Amino acid sequence: MHYTYHYDSPLGGITLASDGVALIGLWFDGQKYFKSTLSYKYEEKILPIFNVTIKWLDIYFSGNNPNFTPLLHLKTTPFRKTVWEVLASIPFGETMNYKEIAIIVARQKKINKMSAQAIGQAVGHNPISLIIPCHRVIGTDGNLIGYAGGIEKKIKLLFLEK
Repeated sequence: MHYTYHYDSPLGGITLASDGVALIGLWFDGQKYFKSTLSYKYEEKILPIFNVTIKWLDIYFSGNNPNFTPLLHLKTTPFRKTVWEVLASIPFGETMNYKEIAIIVARQKKINKMSAQAIGQAVGHNPISLIIPCHRVIGTDGNLIGYAGGIEKKIKLLFLEK
């Protein structure tokens, strides 16, 4: 059974999802791939993991860096998990581009080269926005491109982080 909870952020509604133990999703309402990790049957209910996540979100939206990460369960391919782990390592207030991530992933996989487009696909399918900070990924040329929650939210999130 999966569970959801609705959080009202300064940038709009956010839906949290859990398997009952850990966070499995966090999406701006209506974003691309919204509720992608939820089963068809779920129930809205407040859970301890949602309380922890709400605390994280409250700290984040106050402009501060939360010093903890809620428990996450990521059901995905090994490739996407590797990319999302790199995203999670991008420090608060900093950015990384797709090419830099591709180099890191290629090094981890012990291969010569990794496609930045493949990285982009994995970044775009991140089901736990904000906590796995896909908004901190920018184009190789420095442009703010691609964000499932919308480019205007990406700009506001990066501004919030200064």
